Amino acid sequence: MPIDQTPQVRSGDLLHLTRAASPQFARPITVRVIRALTDRHTYHGWLWIDAYQLGPNGDAVARRELYLMPSGARWLTSPPTAPSRPTVPRGPVAKSTPAAATRPAAPPRPAALPSPAAQPRPAAQPRPAARRPVRRGPMRVG
Repeated sequence: MPIDQTPQVRSGDLLHLTRAASPQFARPITVRVIRALTDRHTYHGWLWIDAYQLGPNGDAVARRELYLMPSGARWLTSPPTAPSRPTVPRGPVAKSTPAAATRPAAPPRPAALPSPAAQPRPAAQPRPAARRPVRRGPMRVG
């Protein structure tokens, strides 16, 4: 590929984006391209794309418009797969005991508080007299 030609991003491409593609990808993400947004003017070697961000299991988790340098993107052949959990060999299952036998006794409950409705209300305070608006006459200029 000539030096001045950037790779073409097409619909359906699976890209792994890191800081090499753009500083915004401090945490690398994997996307599936919906389309390249060629109607937007950009700097030479940069591109806007409309894409689905893929989660660890390969499913789309968000739709995003991204600004990137295609020469820094890494093309993938298959979506990421979630790492499987290693199987742990287990011994025979122990006979279960009733929960009440193994659980410690609960601490005693405190006495119930009186309800707010049962408490007397303080006497109402009289409201201060409302202030009357200031009446102003016609303004004199001169």
